[in-house]
This record gives sequence, C-alpha cells and structure tokens, in this order.
Amino acid sequence: MLRVTIERVKILKYWVVLCFLFFLIIIGSACSRKVNNSTIRVGYFPNITHAQAVIGLANGTFASYLGHDIKIKATLFNAGPSIIEAIYSEDIDIAYVGPSPVVNGYVRSGGKALKVISGVASGGSLFIVRPDSNIKKPEDLSGKRIASPQLGNTQDIALREYIRKCGMKPRERGGTVDILPLRNPDILNLFMRKQIDGAWVPEPWGTRLIREAGGEVFLDEKTLWENGQFSSTLIIVGTNFLKKHPDWVKRWLAAHVQITRWINNHPKKARKKVCDQIKAISGIHFSKEIIDEAFSRIEITYNPVVSSLLSYAEMAYNAGFLGEQMPDLSGMVDLSLLNDVLKERSLPLINK
Repeated sequence: MLRVTIERVKILKYWVVLCFLFFLIIIGSACSRKVNNSTIRVGYFPNITHAQAVIGLANGTFASYLGHDIKIKATLFNAGPSIIEAIYSEDIDIAYVGPSPVVNGYVRSGGKALKVISGVASGGSLFIVRPDSNIKKPEDLSGKRIASPQLGNTQDIALREYIRKCGMKPRERGGTVDILPLRNPDILNLFMRKQIDGAWVPEPWGTRLIREAGGEVFLDEKTLWENGQFSSTLIIVGTNFLKKHPDWVKRWLAAHVQITRWINNHPKKARKKVCDQIKAISGIHFSKEIIDEAFSRIEITYNPVVSSLLSYAEMAYNAGFLGEQMPDLSGMVDLSLLNDVLKERSLPLINK
C-alpha cells in the first residue's frame, strides 16, 4: 500500500512539473508575441536625403514620441527596391525611400501594399559629366556611357525621361546612349578611372563626383521642375500596419515633423549631426565641405510634392516600367494623419 502511494506521488509530481513547463511555454509565447507586436520596424538609407531618420533615430526623438512601450527596430538599406520587397513581406512597417520605387511597388501590388504618408526631402539630384567627355549639349550624349544608381530608381527614371525628351533612346531599346545602373560607390570609382562619361546621382554623390573626381554639373534636376521642387524621398507605410496602428503612425509623423523643423531651424548643427551619424552607422565619412555643398541643393521637408510624384509615375510608364497602360494612382497618397499633426501644431496643411 505504501509503495502504491509513493508511485502515485511520483506521478503527481511528474504531472505538476509538466503542467508548469507547459504554462511557462504559453507565457513565453504570449510575451514573445507582445514584444513583436510592440515594435515598429523602420527601413532607411544612411544618406543626407534621409536626414530626419538619421537624426531622429540617433537622438531618440522617435522613441520619445512613441513612448517606452513601443520599440524601434531600424534596418539600413542600400536600394529602394529592396525596401519595397521588405514592405511586401511585412518585414518593414515604415520606410524612407525615393518616389520611383514607391510608384513601382504600389503598382505591382495592385495598390494594396503601401501608402505614401509624408515627404522627407526635395531636390538634391545632379547630372554630372567628365569635362574631357566633351558633353556640352544633349546631343553630345549619343555614344556616351552614363551611369545611374540602379535600374528603375528615381535618378534612373529621370535620366531616361531626359534623353527621351531630347529625342534619344537607351541602347537596350535601339538607341545610342549606354545607361549603366551601378551602385553609387562604383559610379564614383569608375568616374575617377574615366570608364564612364557621366552620371545622374543623388546628393551627396553629385558633390563627391565634383570635388573628388573633377566632374562638372551638366544639369541640376531642379531646373526641370516647377519652382525647382520635386520629391526625392518619401515616407511610406505598409497598408496593413497603417490599419492596425494608425496612432503609432501618427506619433511617428509627429516626431518627423518636429525633426524636420529642427533641421531647418538649426542647419549647422543638423549637418554635423547627419555627417557624424552616417559615419557611425555606415563607416562613410563626408567632409564638411561636401556636406555643406550637398545640403545647399536639398530642401528638408514633410511636403511630398505630390505633383512631382505623379510625374515620376508618368516617366516610369514612358520608360516601360509600369506595363502597357498608365495605372491608377489615386489611392497611393494618404496625408490625413500628417495633416492631423500639422493642424494640431497650427501649421499649414499639405494639399494633394
């Protein structure tokens, strides 16, 4: 009888331990889900046209607006299309990216994957040529090798539209202009080695081509736009994330507006902060002269300049990137939360 009782006690202890372990697993799983659900995942570039992200993540402004219960997981990217893919897979919730990848991503998803919710920067795109390439007028581009940062990126689309309006075509479409999509660092190296004749690039790479490789400005893109304003960087958000957490997105935008205003009110401090932080996160160091000159061509703004965004879409369509029919982009931009933030601060609203 005693032996039976001991066996029952052992069995009871076994089940108690098993139930306790099961309880811990359930609690751990719940905590894991809570942590994951309390995180905003952000993608951006270590670039001056992403200045608000660079500064705000470094100095804690975004964290202070979101509060202690919401964590930020920031990921560096080198190209817009890879950010769009991360938005598709819902690995990134909010991203800073150029207009052409945004348009392409919106169209590819049938208008379901993302929304444009704010501007970040306007301007800062240059067409730089080598002086010894003898490119003085548009016709001189025939037979030349011109680089862009990536196939289908914002500068690539602008370059293709420019040569189209000048009556030329890229070589792959039966024309005479070689367009070479390359990484910005490779563009600089090949420019210095005289293996390309020119490049259409964003800042600060345009200034680097001038100061470090002896290039000259053939065209500042802002001369092609009304009032010299065109979108160069935007904030996008995954549609599902926006539906689930509009309050979080609004807080992010409130911080973004605050940082934008601080940058414009303290340009010297902002430039140094951006320079120091880019070096810290990417190892790339820009001299003060390069940063100052590059910043002089950029407007830091939360205005997405929607008219230019739609123009980039038309350019992408003309270049053959958006299919056979111009897509409907009427639902791509949602500035309601941004305007809520601006209204609360008695700042002018942004119209589409």
